[in-house]
Order: sequence, then C-alpha cells, then structure tokens
Amino acid sequence: MRLTVINFVFIFCSYSLRILALPDEILIGGIFDEQDKIQDLAFRYAVERVNKDRSTLPRSKLKAHIELLPGDDSFQASKRVCMLLRHGVAAIFGPQREKTANHVQSICDAMEVPHIETRWDYKLARDEYSLNLYPYPPSLSEAYRDILLQLKWRSFVILYDSNEGLVRLQTLLKEKSWTVAVRQLPKGEDYRPLLKDIRRSQETRIVLDVAQDKIYQVLRQAAQIGLMREYHNYFITSLDFNQVDLEDFRYGGTNITGVQLVNPATPQLKKVLEEWMYGELRHGRSLPDDIKKVTTEAALMYDAVTLFAKALDDLDNSREVNIIQLHCEGDNTWQHGTSLINFMKWYSSRHYATASDNRRGNIHDPTRNFSHFGQAQVHGLTGVIKFDSSGFRSDFQLEILEMDVKETLKKVGTWTLAGGANYTRSWAETVDAVEFNLHNRTLIVSTALTPPYTMLKETSQRLEGNDRFEGFCVDLIHEISLIRGFNYTFRKVADGSYGTKNRETGEWNGIVRELLDHKADLGIVDFTITYEREEAVDFSMPFMNLGISIIYKKPQKKSPSLFSFMSPFSLDVWIYMATAYLGVSVLLFILARIAPNEWDNPHPCIQDPEELENTISLSNAFWFTIGSLMQQGSDIAPKAVSTRIVAGIWWFFTLIMISSYTANLAAFLTVERMDSPIEGAEDLAKQTKIKYGCKKGGSTYSFFMDSTIPTYQRMWSAMVNARPTVFTESNDDGVERVAKADGQYAFLMESVSIEYVVERKCELTQVGSLLDSKSYGIALPPGSPYTGAISSAVLMLKENGKLHILKNKWWKQRKGGGHCQEEETVDAASAVDLGLENVGGVFVVMAGGCALACLTTCCEFMWKARKLATDEGASFGGELGKELLFIINCTENSKPVRKKTSLASSVSGSSNYGYSAGRK
Repeated sequence: MRLTVINFVFIFCSYSLRILALPDEILIGGIFDEQDKIQDLAFRYAVERVNKDRSTLPRSKLKAHIELLPGDDSFQASKRVCMLLRHGVAAIFGPQREKTANHVQSICDAMEVPHIETRWDYKLARDEYSLNLYPYPPSLSEAYRDILLQLKWRSFVILYDSNEGLVRLQTLLKEKSWTVAVRQLPKGEDYRPLLKDIRRSQETRIVLDVAQDKIYQVLRQAAQIGLMREYHNYFITSLDFNQVDLEDFRYGGTNITGVQLVNPATPQLKKVLEEWMYGELRHGRSLPDDIKKVTTEAALMYDAVTLFAKALDDLDNSREVNIIQLHCEGDNTWQHGTSLINFMKWYSSRHYATASDNRRGNIHDPTRNFSHFGQAQVHGLTGVIKFDSSGFRSDFQLEILEMDVKETLKKVGTWTLAGGANYTRSWAETVDAVEFNLHNRTLIVSTALTPPYTMLKETSQRLEGNDRFEGFCVDLIHEISLIRGFNYTFRKVADGSYGTKNRETGEWNGIVRELLDHKADLGIVDFTITYEREEAVDFSMPFMNLGISIIYKKPQKKSPSLFSFMSPFSLDVWIYMATAYLGVSVLLFILARIAPNEWDNPHPCIQDPEELENTISLSNAFWFTIGSLMQQGSDIAPKAVSTRIVAGIWWFFTLIMISSYTANLAAFLTVERMDSPIEGAEDLAKQTKIKYGCKKGGSTYSFFMDSTIPTYQRMWSAMVNARPTVFTESNDDGVERVAKADGQYAFLMESVSIEYVVERKCELTQVGSLLDSKSYGIALPPGSPYTGAISSAVLMLKENGKLHILKNKWWKQRKGGGHCQEEETVDAASAVDLGLENVGGVFVVMAGGCALACLTTCCEFMWKARKLATDEGASFGGELGKELLFIINCTENSKPVRKKTSLASSVSGSSNYGYSAGRK
C-alpha cells in the first residue's frame, strides 16, 4: 500500500512537471516581405537545422510559422502579429522594413514576447524585448573610419542613395582631418550626370554607400565615363559587397575595397547552402538563381534562430517554461519573455548551470545573476555572437576585401573593435600586384618639346607615333618600360606648358592639367619638383639634380695692354720697388762715404799718396743697384763690411722679386684674360644696366616670386618692374635673347639646361654658382598606383650608371654636343704663342731708352764742345764742327788729347782737326 502511494505521487509530480515544461512543439513566428525569399528560406532551414541537433531542446522541436506580407503594410503586419500571438509563439522574427518592424516591435513589447531582428537599425536605444543581431551602426561606422585611415585617405566623396547612409557614415563626417564631399544619387537609373560632376572635381576616392542591388549599376556607369581607371579608389560599405559581380571591372586597375561579415568560402556556409539546395529538392523545388549566395541578413537570420534555440534550452534547464496564447486585446503577458530575452542578450557572458544549482528557483527574476554558470558562446555564420551591456552587437569581426587581378576578391585584412583595422597583406604582395597590373599596360606619356629632353626627329621621312620623338626623356621612359614591362605612347601637350597654377582660379594648365584629368599616365620633361606641384600630382624619385643658375654672354677677351709686362706686379709694388731702389742706392753711397775701407789709393805705385779716392760715388751707387736689379754685373765692388751687407741684402731682395716677376710674367702674357661685368646673382642685384629675367610661369619664376631672401626679393622686384618685360615664354626664347643682347641681358634657368646650351653655343657661358637646389622627376596623377614602381626603376637606372650614360649621350655627343670643348682645347693649345700685342711694351721701353740715350749723348757732346770753346777761346760753332768732323771720320778709333794752343795755330788749317800731331 505504501509503495502504491509513492508511485502515485511520483507519477503525479512527473505529470505536473510535464505540464509546466516546454511543449513538444514550440511555435516561432516569422514575418517577412513577400519579395524577401532568402529570409524565408534562411528562417525555415535554420529551424530544420536546430531540430536535427538534439543537443539543443532535446525534448522539443521548433515549428516555423511564416507570414508573408507587403513591406510597407503596417496594418497587415499588426494583424499577423496578433494572430501569431493567439497561436502561442515563443518569439517573432522580422520583418526587415522599418515601417512594419516598428509596429511589430510595439506589440511584442506590450505582450512581453521577444522580437528578434536582423536588419540595419539606426536607433541608439534598444527596446526591452527587442534584440537585433545586425552589427551596431556606430561600431560599423567606426570600422569604416579605421579602414580609411589605414588606406591613408585624406579627401573623398561620399556617394549615398538614402538618408540612412548619412547616419551610417556619421563617424566619417565627424573626422576633422578629412575633406569630405557628400553627394546623393538622383532618382532613376541614370547616374552619369552626377558621376561626371565627380570626375570634373578631380576626386579619385569615393565611398559608395548604396543598396547592394545598385552597386553594379553605379560602377558600370562610372566605368563608362572614365571614373573606373587605375587611379580611382572605391570603398563600398555594403556588407554584401561579396555578392556583387565585379568580373567586368577586374582588369581595369581600379582599387575597390569592401568588407564582409560573412565569408562565403567557409566550409560551414557551403554546408548550409548544400542543405538548402537538397532541402528544396526534397520538396520538389529548386533554389532560385538569385539565392546562390547567402546574404548577410540571411546569415544573421540563421544565427538568430540558433541563438534563440540555445537560449530557450538554457532557460528551460534553469526553470519551468511554458508558452501561452496571448491576445492583443487582453492584459495578459508572457512571464518568461523577459528571462528569455535576457538569456539571449547576455548569452556570450553567461555560463551553463552546474549540477549543484537550483534549477527551479528565481523563475520570475529578469535581472537574475548569471555569474555562477559555465562559459558558453554561439559561433554562427556571422562569427561569435555577443552583445554589450546595452544589448547591442558592437563587438564583431569584419574581413577587409580588395579586388585583385588574379582573384576577383581577396582578403587583405580584418577589423575588430579592440584591434581596429589590421592589414595582413605584406608589402611584397602589394608591390607584386602593382607590377602585375602594370605589365603589358599602355601608358600615355605627356611631354613638351624641350631640347634635349624631348625633340622631334629631323628626317625627311614621315614618322608616326613614338618614332617622331627622340631625346633624353624618350630614352629614359624606354629604359623604365624595359624594366617594368609596360608599353607607352608619347603625346605632346597641347598648350606646350609644363604646368602652372592660376593664383586666382586655382586651376592648372599644361602637363599637370592632363595628369589631373587622367588624360595622361606619366608626365616627363625638364619637370622641376616643387611644393606646389607636389600638392597637385605625384612625383617619382628624381632622375636629375640641379639648381638655378645664370646664362650670359661669354666675356670678351681683354685686349692686351701695351705695358702688359708690368702686370705681374701691382702699381703699389712697382712704387715700393722704385722707392727701395732709391733708398738702397743712397744708403750705399752714404755708408761708402763713412766706411774707411771704401777709401783707396788711386795710384798704387805711390806709397804715400796725397789723397784717397772713393769709387762708390752717388752715380756709381745707382749703377750698382740697377745692375743687380737687372741681373747684370758691375765693375764696382763694395769693399767694406757694411756696404757688402747692404749689397747682399739687395741681391737677396732682387732675387725674390725677379723670380716672382718672371713666374707671373709667363701667366700674364700667355693667358688671355676675360672681362666679365657680373660674377653671380649678387652682381646682378647691385646693378641696373644689365637686364635679367626667366621663363614666365616656370619653377624659376615661382622661386623668385616666393623667395624670402633679400637679394632674390630685389631681383624679383627688378624683373617685375622692368619694361619691356624680361620674362620669356620659353627657355629657348631666353637663350636667344641673351645671344642677341650683346651683354645687356642675362637669363636665369636650370643649370643642366645651361650645360646643354653652352655645349652648343660657344658665345654663351654659365655665370656664378647655383642659387638653389632642386630636382627633375616624372609626374604621375595623384594617388597613382605606379609611383612606387616607376621610382624603383629610376633608382635602378641611377645605380647601374644608365642615367649618366644617357646624359652624356644627349648633352655631349648628340646634336652638336662637345663642339665648344673642342674650341677650348684648340685655344688652350695655342695660348703659348705670343703676339706683338703681348710684348709690344718691351719694344717701346727699349726704343724709349735708346732715344733717351741718344738725347743724353747729344747733350753731353754739346756740353763738351762748349767747354772746349771756352777753354781755347774759340767759337762754339767752330768747336762743334771740329768734333762732328772727327766723329764722322769712322776710320779713326783713337782720339788725341786736345791741348791749349795759340789762336794762330788753332786756325792754321792743320789736317789733325786741332789735335796734337804726335799721336794718331
């Protein structure tokens, strides 16, 4: 009897527990749009998948009750929700449209039934009974920002189709370091006018935030107007970016970046698709063509059902859960709704119950502490499903994708809330991708005709294409193309300008304009890399370094002076030498008068002479010093120690001076001196006679205009105010003006261009040193992917010496190069030949000296004749005649001593001309 009572109690308790436990069939409702077939499919097969997994809800099965209705019919949505509640549903999934979803949410909140969504929702506050598995919009916007920062975008256009896009990208709009233009797609299907406006704005980076079904259409129309070239970059915000067919844009070179929450290549997702396909076949249906890939929202719906089932199973394990029928008109609510939604919200941080836990306690406490449960997480198709303290899915992982030539979409990195954007692609992979894209591509090279960089070939044949051009830049592009494997086509810029920015409009012209308009891929000429140009376009590594210098008429050879032999010494030295000569001569005379040893017996045969004689008279002293100075001897020799000291010091002085004179004389007589009025920029700035200018609008023009150095500021002011203008339209015009100005004009241009000109125009020369330091580079459109590849090729050519060979070829070998060097060599070889103009002054001095000697002799002769006439009482004319008759008689080599005679004998007419007859 006692055993029977116990069995009855056990059976009753078991029956009571069964009544309170979950039913065998748990009804869940799904409300979806009529056109949203994939949501319906994902929901049904997610339920089927849960029912197959007996580890979840082992005593019950889920039953899907699906209602399809128009997306904008909120009235029907409300009626269907109330109908589902009357059937006793544990949760309602969907719909995806905001208008109907809000009505469903309000009814679920009133009935305390969980409402599970998988749509993008901009609301920053979550309702109590609402759960959304879609990534939290602020976190998603933060992900976009981190990725763009990694891509180093500083300016871009946001192209969106609905106001939701502005909410989705609010973090991008708040970033102050970016320049952002916002454009909305127009209604209709023709977006070309808007895309043309973007192209004209020269912006190459576009953030595309449009519906997934519009992405291909926008990209196709962008390609039609030239907005999908290798210089353009797109970032697509849609999480279904991987659903778009990008095969048509694969080989265009455009950089397209996007993100995905669901990786379609994972085995788990492939298995799900197989289950869907076989499931449809079991029901006699086939999977529609537009559902060959799982969309993000479909994967989220699949994960939502899985999360719901696991949370409901855990709730059932912790307490008795029963599902009741509810009426929208009634006041009853589901008592377990709060607990179930809390289990789902905090599922990632709560724990499974242990055996010692009280499974039946605290049934109605929605704020139950889950700290005593073991760790559990749900890994779904969209990754780990977890929510923050506010119930938002703010922590998730995105995969960063880029379109690749080898494979349509390639994973290049990941994004997480904690780690931000992390690119896993190596630098080598990036370089390889650029080089692969560059290989066999034909690049348009914009250039201008400037010798020796780019010139037209001089030939009688008709040439086409690249065969028309030659020059340093043509050879340089050819060498780079051999390294990188691309083809090229040279095209002359229409206006002939390199690229100048209009200060008023901010618009560029010339080659820079073509690069900005993407009409050219490369720009090469003597293209100076300046800050202003660098801001507009990209530049490769410099292929030539240079600076601004002055080209001027070569100074004329200075005509030798008649007295050029005096040039080795300055006038001061000559004066000091003359003073020294006079001083030493006088000093020698005085010392000789004082020194006793200088007084000698004039008659050595007389032992005791009555008088002594000093040979160093004043005239002899001058003769002795001048003889030493001229490196000639003298019969006068100092005898005293003091006079010999003076003589020795004078000889040492003359040795040094004559040696220095001789050494300098050779240089002054053989080297032709140049007479140049300017030696550099300082000389130009200090004078006003010689005009100077530069090419208008070029880098030299900008250098002087923007310079803060006082000298260059004065030069700029002088150039601007000069009339007529000193600026030219080209460097060739400036060189021609220098050649014709006969020294009245100087031209400022790059030093390497001056080197080329002076190799061919021997009458011109470079004056002074470099005014600055700059470089030539190859220009590319801003953001060009080829900048690194071109720069590395230039560096290779520098290292192997190819650039030096090319420069020698076009500067010194081709087109008349080296001509002026040959002339200079000839001039140097003939510089040792001296003409009369070099040494004529010596002849003049010699003639002058001879004339002075003759004049002195005449004076001495007449003085002697006058003295004889006085002594003998004869007439001056008579004595002068006698002396002249004796001089004319050249046969007589001896002259008798004239003695005083009587007047009669002196006029007797003797044949000895008045001299004694005893000596002949």
